[in-house]
Amino acid sequence: MTSSSPTTLDAHSPAARYLGLAADLVDRLRTTEGANILAAARIIADALVAQRTIHIFGTGHSHMLAEELYYRAGGLVNVKPLLFDGLMLHTSALLSTSLERLPGLAEALLRDHPIAPDDVLIVASNSGSNAVTSEIVQLAMANGTPVIAITSLTHATSPEARPTTLPRLHELATVVIDNGGAVGDAAVDIAGLGSRVSATSTVVGAAILNAVMAEAIQLSVDAGVIPDIYESSNTSSGDVSNHRFIGRTTTP
Repeated sequence: MTSSSPTTLDAHSPAARYLGLAADLVDRLRTTEGANILAAARIIADALVAQRTIHIFGTGHSHMLAEELYYRAGGLVNVKPLLFDGLMLHTSALLSTSLERLPGLAEALLRDHPIAPDDVLIVASNSGSNAVTSEIVQLAMANGTPVIAITSLTHATSPEARPTTLPRLHELATVVIDNGGAVGDAAVDIAGLGSRVSATSTVVGAAILNAVMAEAIQLSVDAGVIPDIYESSNTSSGDVSNHRFIGRTTTP
């Protein structure tokens, strides 16, 4: 680095604008979404006290939020992500998009990944419009399972959103937490480009999940139930501590 190199980002640079927007969206969660975060935490805490399982599902990039809670340092052991290769992006992005719109897939997924009535299902979908998302929520709730949704209400209610004949995620779930994201998710204008870049749903979604879990775990402890928590495998005691739980939380 030379002496003339900047040491901070220019306030008007795309990087600074993205970081500022992301920080504002995360800070917004404390106020605008505070009640919904607390409601979601209470549902999860009740499940923890009852020794039930927390399931989490997302398609496309939203599947990363399912992975965010699984086998995570400082995270609950009693989390079971619903992960299906076809709905991710590493095999085929086009196939993932087709499958998430496929009616009937949700029923097959739940046969392979059963969810009990007293469990909890968290579903992340920025648009909340795909068939597999709507159907999996409908099936879970019909079975008595409460559903916590993480979505963008701005996108879901926009006339620019892709049309769907099914109810959207926010119209179905027990508790809805709005990530505050823009239509289309990308948030930063680039001079001379004519379109926006840099999505916010992943960073804000991860903040939502970790906030909800922190609150839920405290509520569980206050109720006298100490949930099992993973340690980082990169600490001296992590492998030994986590080995106690291997086998209890393997994915389907």
